[in-house]
Amino acid sequence: MTTVEEYARGFGEEPGYLDYGRVGPLSATVRAEAIGQYEILSKARFGTIDRMGAEDERVRDAVSALTGFPADQVAFQPNASSGLLHAAFGLTGGDVLLSLAEFPSLTYAAERAARALRVITPTWLETDGGRVTPARIREQLTDSTSAVMVSLVDSRTGYLADIDGIRQVIGDRLLIVDAIQGFGVVDAPWEVADVVVSGGQKWMRAGWGTGFLALSERAVDHLTPVFSGWTGSGPQQPWDEVLEPVRGAGAFSVSNPDRVAQARFAAALEEVASVGVSAISAAISDNVERVLQLADEFAVPVSSSRSPAERAGMIVLEPLPEQLTVLGASLHNHGVSASVRATNVRISVHAGTTAETLDMLRAAFTSYASAA
Repeated sequence: MTTVEEYARGFGEEPGYLDYGRVGPLSATVRAEAIGQYEILSKARFGTIDRMGAEDERVRDAVSALTGFPADQVAFQPNASSGLLHAAFGLTGGDVLLSLAEFPSLTYAAERAARALRVITPTWLETDGGRVTPARIREQLTDSTSAVMVSLVDSRTGYLADIDGIRQVIGDRLLIVDAIQGFGVVDAPWEVADVVVSGGQKWMRAGWGTGFLALSERAVDHLTPVFSGWTGSGPQQPWDEVLEPVRGAGAFSVSNPDRVAQARFAAALEEVASVGVSAISAAISDNVERVLQLADEFAVPVSSSRSPAERAGMIVLEPLPEQLTVLGASLHNHGVSASVRATNVRISVHAGTTAETLDMLRAAFTSYASAA
């Protein structure tokens, strides 16, 4: 096992980085894995290229260890959006309930599938200020609702969805979860979902080009692999015959994956498993509390939830419109990386966020408070 302190030493980014909800700089473990894999690829010694094919099984085993989905029900994906498109295009009918305020990977997947295949209808959920709750879903479910799509953690509000509560409300309808803003840092009940999709470039710190699609047995029975390439028909494909897709997550494969990306993602997954998601989550929660204390000390308005049960690693600051520019400038001038948006600022902390980084945030808040 790896301690949280040991895990935190793998954060090599410069002080002031508080934007993991946008991208997580590569961990030391992932960086070492990438260097090693590219060395293998560059030398191409006899047999080494063939052995890189084992990274597919390795990464699926690693996803399985963190989610509980069997490895043969996991398919590597180059990003979360690809997995969501597979899921949306695979739906065979009915209404799909989701919020129009969701990150566009979800809304575009549903809308593109609806327009192309004309078998599903996106139904836009009315939310509680962007928060997708079981109560809101219960109010808007109909007999024609066949699936619900939701982000585990909302990218805009930082709200941690109650996917267990959502499952209880929707019954046997398909539950499709975009996990990218919480995977690896939220100890979620993945078993209640039918489809779990994530990328590895944010909280997992595995870099771009990494992700997965995990399916329940119910999802396998109900989803059609619309975009299924030659690799989706199993390991042996004759050139003079076109085979049917395999049954299971493997059908949602288009071509040979990036083996180095698989290795990077596997290394990140294995590192998280060695620490434990619950330990990482607790460390992040402590850092969220520190940021909330700083915000209160300098009267910076917080619009995201303060409840540990409704948050992950993101804090949304929402000053008056005329003071937003001041806050953004103060963060910039003190070297703090955050997501500055049209109406708010999103701070994302991780288990490896240092005291020096929080001191830089304090300095930025001091400047903001003086100017505001």
